[in-house]
Amino acid sequence: MEFLTICTRSLDMAVTIDDIAKRVGVSPTTVSRVINNSSYVKTETREKVLEVIKEMNYVPSAIARNLSKRENNTIGIIVPDITNSYFGEVIKGISKIASEKDLNIILFNTNNDVNSELKALREIKKHRLKGVIMTPSYSNNKLEKDFIETIESLDMPIVLVSADLNYIKLNGVFVDDFKGGYDAASLLIKEGHRKIGIIKGITESSTSENRLKGYKKALLENNIEICEDYIKNGEFSLEKAYEITMNFLDMENPPTALIVCSNKMTLGVIKGLFERNKSIPKDISLIAFNKIDLIDIVGIKLTYIEDSPIELGKEAIKLLIEKFETKEDKIKRISIPPKLVLNGSEKKY
Repeated sequence: MEFLTICTRSLDMAVTIDDIAKRVGVSPTTVSRVINNSSYVKTETREKVLEVIKEMNYVPSAIARNLSKRENNTIGIIVPDITNSYFGEVIKGISKIASEKDLNIILFNTNNDVNSELKALREIKKHRLKGVIMTPSYSNNKLEKDFIETIESLDMPIVLVSADLNYIKLNGVFVDDFKGGYDAASLLIKEGHRKIGIIKGITESSTSENRLKGYKKALLENNIEICEDYIKNGEFSLEKAYEITMNFLDMENPPTALIVCSNKMTLGVIKGLFERNKSIPKDISLIAFNKIDLIDIVGIKLTYIEDSPIELGKEAIKLLIEKFETKEDKIKRISIPPKLVLNGSEKKY
């Protein structure tokens, strides 16, 4: 069975063991013994408790059972932005393997806030989950010491997925982001572009910075001067990318092509281009990172670098399961090459 977080009603509405005990007229301990199939309960009492459990639609807490038995079959997943379809795909890959392995999932969304991330890790520790898969927030170096102490206190396997940390080495599954940036810029150069802009994410993101490094290497290899005016920080924000796009279009010597380093920022770029009645690729060429289904639906065909987020999720949970089974301390890190998907938006007119 597969769970993706999971309380759909408030806690004060949930039926508890105390509620069952009160209805039957027995102690909570007796109800607990019935639930755990203990032999120390009279048959008549057991039948009454089971009847009330059915009437009240009581579902025993898996976490509570795990706490009492000191065992667990539940893993925690921590992502910075559940509204981003990219992380939905990562979770889809994780949940497919989790279902096959009879692992339950509790999902934590941090809204890219390191304090929320620390709180999630502490909750995972408190409930003695089996392991953690996490995409760290872009701002987690603000509380570096607290973060390291919390990670080291978990006493369970942890696997990073998609984004890395620069101050502690952990198991992880990543995309070769340097290659992604390099391949995107190289393709545009091959098409004849010399004025290539890039909208990256924030500086604290290793994903974004590695893509930028790949972009710069491709330019230098082709004797193209790196123009800092063409390198902008879009903060992984639709609104910021929209603003940058408008500024690019207003430049006296604007870029003829853009590389956009996240799907949210790509939407901001397209919004700006549409408002200025600019056509892709006739007026400006564009390479995005990751497929955006919404854009396909409205008939815009973009060339993009595919990070394969579903595959990332699958590999992350496979690595976590491997750590469960081997119990080895050796750090293992897996790199998945990105794929270049051509749809014509890289062309130069």
